[in-house]
This record gives sequence, structure tokens and C-alpha cells, in this order.
Amino acid sequence: MDEWYYFRDGKRKVDYVLAYNYRKQSPESKTAGIQSLAIISNGRFQGPVAGKDSWGRNGEQEVRVEVEAVDSAEAEKRVLREEFETNLIKAGLEIERDRENKAHGLAFIRLHAPWPVLSREAEFLKIKVPTKKSYERKKETGMSHSLCVLWRKLNQPFQPRVPDLMGQGRTKFLSHCFSRDKLHLYDIKHKDTFFDNATRSRIVSVTTLIAKGVYDSAFPLHDGTFQSPQEIEKRNDRQLLHDEWARYGVFYKYQPIDLIRRYFGEKIGLYFAWLGIYTQLLIPASVVGIIVFFYGCATLDSNVPSMELCDEQRNFTMCPLCDNVCDFWQLSSACSTARASHLFDNPGTVFFAIFMSLWAAMFLELWKRRQMCLSYRWDLVGLEEEEEHSRPKYENVILKKTMNKRKKRKRNRNEVKFLLLNKYHSRSTAILSSWLQYVTFM
Repeated sequence: MDEWYYFRDGKRKVDYVLAYNYRKQSPESKTAGIQSLAIISNGRFQGPVAGKDSWGRNGEQEVRVEVEAVDSAEAEKRVLREEFETNLIKAGLEIERDRENKAHGLAFIRLHAPWPVLSREAEFLKIKVPTKKSYERKKETGMSHSLCVLWRKLNQPFQPRVPDLMGQGRTKFLSHCFSRDKLHLYDIKHKDTFFDNATRSRIVSVTTLIAKGVYDSAFPLHDGTFQSPQEIEKRNDRQLLHDEWARYGVFYKYQPIDLIRRYFGEKIGLYFAWLGIYTQLLIPASVVGIIVFFYGCATLDSNVPSMELCDEQRNFTMCPLCDNVCDFWQLSSACSTARASHLFDNPGTVFFAIFMSLWAAMFLELWKRRQMCLSYRWDLVGLEEEEEHSRPKYENVILKKTMNKRKKRKRNRNEVKFLLLNKYHSRSTAILSSWLQYVTFM
């Protein structure tokens, strides 16, 4: 199982995977098609693989893959893939082709970001990392500390069983934007594990060619299977999230926000933090709404308007609702509608409307407080908000619409030019005919 997450050398970790469909050449086109060879850099290996690979310049291994000629669309995609992969190699990324699944019509390309690429992009993205400098927090005392300890004990059954990731003890490590010129400031024990998986996936994220159909998907790999071992200490982040978060059996527990952030990144972590605050505050709103509904049920039989509507002895006859077609109707026929509307429209509804106005203001203030606390804990203070990029398929749709509009405008301009030329030609022909007739009669 572990070899799936590394290159064939067993050392370089797979940070991202590109997938695309592989269409084989039809028998009719084999006679006319010309096979070509694509050379892909797989980095430095211990030796050649099965006698099919050759060593390139600078000690890099080159894998020669036979690519069969297909139709023009597939050929264009193949050219774009080769160009894109060449640019990835020039940018410093290492790629490796997986030819095991080509028989099933799928092909995968594995990407690995070495330390120079990670450090360069981390400096460009201004990713904050902890430094060696730390300080001790002030120990809490007094009545507030006692209340916090009591609240933690009462909340213990609702807390997920995950390790303390953010070091909520008394020691706090200072963070600083990563810089390659200040490596001595950071606590770098091992370069391969200095950046977590979410940060590595963020650096190697490539989705630009999915919209054009060159690649069908681009994704990072999970950290192993979600099936947890018996020992809690041996569980990875994915297994902890599955056991303590992504199950219906733990719906009553708080979310492990710090673990979600470490596995999926800050953006998804903030989303689930917002969703947790929203869900918690919906509980009192739901309780008040149920009370208002039960109040309507209790006062249903004492509601004067609905009682008068449902009294058949009064026998109020109402005028037709339309001309010529509609007939007279009895007011008591609207009894069920009036009784049902009282359940949701009663004097308690006014109180519920005022309560929801205050609830909305309280929700915004609590979320602002929660967001600032998480930004401080996750070292997001001072970072510029990134512009949200649209999805690749959406970009493709917009691109097609823009191109169609341009073609339509160009076609309209050509039609206008053609009409003007025809008009000018007709007018010139008429003038020339008149001049010939004049010359002939002269």
C-alpha cells in the first residue's frame, strides 16, 4: 500500500497526480498512422527498469513511451500534455508516468516537488512556518480560570479524541513568513516533512488544463486508507478524521478544527469552523421556533377569526371570485386554511421575528470572534486575501462563449462590409452605365 504514495525509487513522495483517458489507435488508422516516441524525465533512479529505460544527460533517466497516432483532437491533447509536462520539469518538478493502467484506458502522471521548489514557492506564497523562538504564556488564575476548568470537564464527553496539534499548553512558538535566506531561524528537522501535506498540495496544485480536456482530473493522494488500526497511537490524520469527525456516530462531538486544517488546509478549515458555529447557534433558534409552533397549536381552538370562519351555522355566502364562470361560495370552506395559517402566524410569531433579528447579529459577532481566534492560532494574521479562482470547467464555458461572441461580431462585420461593397458596386455599375449611355448618344 505504501508504494503507491512514492515514486518507483521508494524515496520521493507523490504530491500530486494528473489523470487522463488513453484512447488506443484503431486498426484502420494503424496503417496510416506514424508512431512516435515521447521522452519523459523520471528524475534520478538507482538503475534502469526492465531494460526499457535509458539514461539521459546529467544522470537523469529517460523513459521512452510509444505513443500511437490517433485523431487530430487526441493528437492536439497529446501535444499540449507534452508541452505542459516539459514546463513542469523546467519549473523544477519531478514527474513519473504510471503505465500500469493504460490497458484500462487510463493513464496517470505522478508529480513530486523537491525541496528547492517547495522552498521557492513557499517564499513566493508567504507561507508562515514556526520558528525556533518561543515564549511561555501567562498562567491563568482567579475565578475565570476555575470556570474554564469546570467547563472543560463538563465538555469532556463532547471533545474528539485527537492529539493537541496546536500546542495549547503554555509554550507558544513564534511564526514567520518562510524565506530561503533565513533557514537558520526555522526548526527544520527533516526537509521532506517540514511542510505538511496540505501545504505541499497547495504548492503543486495544477488544474489549468482540466477545462480543455487535456487532463481529466488533478488531485493529491490521501494519507493511506481510512480503516483504523486497533492502536490509537498508530492512526494517521485521515483515520482520526474518519473516526472522530466523518461518522454519524460522533455527531454530538465538537469538530477537530485543527486536524481538519492540517489535513485539508486553512480555507476548508475556516469553512467547517463557520459551519460549526452556524449549526450550534441553530439549536436555540430551532427551540424557540418549536415553542412558537406549539403555542399556535395550544391557542388554535381559542382563535376568534378561525372560529368564525369554521362556524357553519353562520353560513356566510361570499361573492364569486371571477365573472361568468365562478359561482358563489361558502366562507366556511376556508376553515382548514385559516387553522393551518394560525399555527405559523400567531402573536408568538412577532416574538420569534425579534428573536431572529437578535440571533443574526449575535451570530455575526460570534463568528468574527471565532475567525480572529483561528487566524491567530493558525498564523493567518497579516496575510493578504487571495482571489478565488473559478473552476476550470467554468473557465472553459466562459472561454467558449467569449470566442463565439467574437466570431459572431466578426461575422456581422463581414456581412456589413459585404453589403456595403455590394451597394458600392451596384452604385458604381449604375454610374458607369449612365456614363456609357451618355457617351454613346454623344
